[in-house]
Amino acid sequence: MTTLLIQGGEIVTDTKRFRGDVLCKDDVISQIGENLVAPEGATIVNAKGKFVFPGFIDPHVHIYLPFMGTHAKDTYETASHAALIGGTTTMIEMCCPARSDDPLEAFDLWMSKAVGKSACDFSFHMGVTKFDDATEAKLTEIVRRGIASFKIFLAYKGAFGIDDGELYRTLRLAKKLGVIVTAHCENETLVAEKSRELLAAGKTDPSQHHESRPPQVEADGVHHLMSFAQMTGAATYIVHLSCAEALERALDARARGVRVNIETLIQYLTLSKSDAERPNFEGAKFVMSPPLRDARNQAILWKALQEGEIDTVATDHAPFDFATQKQMGREDFTRIPNGIPSLEDRIRLLYTYGVCSGKMDLCTMVRVASTNVAKCFDLYPRKGSIEVGADADLVVFDPGYRGTISVATHSMNVDYSAFEGWAVQGCATEVAVRGQLAVRGGIFIGEIGRGQFLKRKPSYF
Repeated sequence: MTTLLIQGGEIVTDTKRFRGDVLCKDDVISQIGENLVAPEGATIVNAKGKFVFPGFIDPHVHIYLPFMGTHAKDTYETASHAALIGGTTTMIEMCCPARSDDPLEAFDLWMSKAVGKSACDFSFHMGVTKFDDATEAKLTEIVRRGIASFKIFLAYKGAFGIDDGELYRTLRLAKKLGVIVTAHCENETLVAEKSRELLAAGKTDPSQHHESRPPQVEADGVHHLMSFAQMTGAATYIVHLSCAEALERALDARARGVRVNIETLIQYLTLSKSDAERPNFEGAKFVMSPPLRDARNQAILWKALQEGEIDTVATDHAPFDFATQKQMGREDFTRIPNGIPSLEDRIRLLYTYGVCSGKMDLCTMVRVASTNVAKCFDLYPRKGSIEVGADADLVVFDPGYRGTISVATHSMNVDYSAFEGWAVQGCATEVAVRGQLAVRGGIFIGEIGRGQFLKRKPSYF
């Protein structure tokens, strides 16, 4: 039996802050109070002057990702290490089969990349990239195995994207099974036509990626999804919402009763369109979809988080090396592998540029980076909470830390940092996964393979 006692910290949940101790036995929190006595043999962490948070959950990561003829660089060994150093104790990965792939075989493949190889807990969103006569039975079986969310793309025409008939059938099945549907919202036809037009005009550099999918393209994708969600009654979750125009469409739908949760990314809160316009192909480091937006959107997104209009902050972590993989698009922006590595940086950026700057309070940070994620994806109160009986996923966070983000010191398996040289305040000094320390003194001491697949159970089952 493992026993962990975290003493004297300020415990912060999504609704309250108080000083106390947390005693963990085996995998769960067994007692919360003041001046708790350490059982014999317990591991003791002195958290005086520090915050104690529930383990943070990243609802949107890519670890195993075949994309544009290459693969994302992280493995579960490297990604879970980086996640834990950053205070993330649970990851939900997008399982993204090609249209030609069998869904059950794809699910087994993604599972094989994670089981026995992750130091933190994990689950998946099951990608639906086609819907034919055999799909319903296979998706139902995948849900039975413990998946409670689908992922669809209203983008990437001819690759991951689904047509309107497939969209309707996916949402109808999700409603039947009680599954939430996460969705990448862009109008794929507008993206394809605009990209062809730009390339024909000789506009090939990374900055043109944004011009091929401006805000109205994302807003139209959100509106389209909301129409289908209203018709089917399915619960939906908009991933990586980037701009005011898309937010307006989502909130309009919510006001008329559509079931929708909204996610934004740490990148959209901190980086901007100007980063993807850097000269000498440096902008390729910042190419993702939807693209980084004009900086005016940042204040709008921060405000929407604090006011509860946006529910979660994720990373859409997708690490591709700049020196080799991003170079595939040097003569054609449509060939730049999409993605920005940020799994390790999310929490300290949220704290530094959100909490410390007054854009959000500590309870809001916990809510959008942990508790709301758990509630959206059938993990609460096992995850995302500090209460007796919950999994003992805990982060001791030192607000007095001062440091700098750099590729030279990060744990992600990628050759650049999108936040190179950025100053940060605060860091996770101790991180526990189900009562066992995986980070101590800011150093990874976790056990590769200890991370568990989290079976989730939607209402149908």
